[in-house]
Amino acid sequence: MKSISVDDLAALVPGVPIIDVREAEEYAEASVPGTKNLPLSALPQTLGDVPIGRTVYVMCASGGRSVRATAFLAEQGYDAVNVMGGITEWYRNGHPVTYSGGGN
Repeated sequence: MKSISVDDLAALVPGVPIIDVREAEEYAEASVPGTKNLPLSALPQTLGDVPIGRTVYVMCASGGRSVRATAFLAEQGYDAVNVMGGITEWYRNGHPVTYSGGGN
C-alpha cells in the first residue's frame, strides 16, 4: 500500500484531492482545509465522489481507518495513498486545521 507523511502531503497542498474518511461529526469538529468528507462507513456508496484518474490521498484521525479505506479504493482501481498519522499528525506538525465544532 502506498503511504505518504503529512509533511510530504503538505508540500503538495493545495491542488491534490484529499479524502477524509472520519465520520461527519468528527469532520465537522476539525478538518484539513480542502478535504472532502467521505466517511469510511459509507465509502462503498459514495465511490462516485472519489476523483477518477488522479491520485487521491486518504486520511482519518490517526491512520487506522484510512489504511482500510486506501486498501478498499485500491481494490476498486483507484490510485489511493494513505496519509500516515492522519489529522492528528497533521496538526502536531503545525499544518493548518479548520475548526468549526463547538468543542470545549
